[in-house]
Amino acid sequence: MGDTDANLANAIAAIDSLEGVSVSETSSIFRTEPQEKKDQSWFANQVVSVICSEYVTAYNLLNNLLKIENTLGRVRDERFGPRVIDLDVLLFGNNVIESEDLIVPHPRMTERAFVLVPLQEIAPQLQFPDGRGLEDVLANLEYRVDADQIWQ
Repeated sequence: MGDTDANLANAIAAIDSLEGVSVSETSSIFRTEPQEKKDQSWFANQVVSVICSEYVTAYNLLNNLLKIENTLGRVRDERFGPRVIDLDVLLFGNNVIESEDLIVPHPRMTERAFVLVPLQEIAPQLQFPDGRGLEDVLANLEYRVDADQIWQ
């Protein structure tokens, strides 16, 4: 929807401007086919690593990401449908959080090549809180990468 690269750049700039949050790394942008609702344009996906001050919690970060989505024009009207931007807290250090509002690690991230491939680009040695390595998780998925495109 719209200029996806500009939407991602605007989101990253907004994240970097949050108090107590600084962007430390960004992956390349990957074009990925829709996973659930196939009759729509491909998505642009990117993973961003941030450093948070000790007073920024995962909940603070999530609430700020939701505000950024709203500012950039996100409308939540169709599950798995097209969207201007979709910002998620995938991991928060080695924390494991299970609440009504937030689950960390993100509950479906280990099933999604469109998350794991860009994540591997910026954190190839990542270990999930359960001890699994990123390479091991990717090895269990069926997917294909060609330049900046991911099929799954």
